[in-house]
Amino acid sequence: MTKLKIFIIISVISMSLLNLAFGQTMNREQLQDFVEQFLENNIPLPTQGKMTVSVSSIDPRIIIKPCLSSLVANIPQNHNGRNVNVKIICNDPAPWYLFIPARIQMVVPVVVAKSIISKGSRVDESNVIIEYRDTRRIRGETLDDTRIIIGTRAKRKLSVGTILTKRNICFVCKGSHITIIAKSDSFMIKTAGIALKDGGIGEQIRVRNESSGRTVTGRVSAINKVVINL
Repeated sequence: MTKLKIFIIISVISMSLLNLAFGQTMNREQLQDFVEQFLENNIPLPTQGKMTVSVSSIDPRIIIKPCLSSLVANIPQNHNGRNVNVKIICNDPAPWYLFIPARIQMVVPVVVAKSIISKGSRVDESNVIIEYRDTRRIRGETLDDTRIIIGTRAKRKLSVGTILTKRNICFVCKGSHITIIAKSDSFMIKTAGIALKDGGIGEQIRVRNESSGRTVTGRVSAINKVVINL
């Protein structure tokens, strides 16, 4: 083999190794993008929710070494859901790892008061709106559809931006005139009644039959409707 051929072979091998090393080297911005994509692909979203990931800048004093193997990332099991240290691992013969902090924000759609809703006032299209809110700032069982609460009433004064929940609105309000539906598999009877307690969808409340004066217990099925299953 001539010296020229040997030189060409060595040059090709050297260039291949250089390209391989270069191809597996990631700069700071690429590592941050890698962490962001990893979190977006591995953190489950709540129903209809959205996620925002903010990855911290990597300390400029840290030297990022090349990695010939594929980078691996994992999340500590005890992270608090908002702040997480993602561990980046290179499993080369001379392995290395790096922790990169990130902040996660989850938001979900909720119904909020668009304007002040006075106690006892009716909820309608003019005073509610859908907004996305941080899940960590939400308390109670929220609602994500304005259509199902149109006609409910506020149990207390709701200021602008207040999230509507089953605790601050009533589908059936104490003292309201309601429809009592008594039904079985073979028949159904409707009669007028008066609610003796506030109630939300699915809750059992006591009501009084206006015709007979009897007090019975039924389950709230819709706005101003209570069902008694016989």
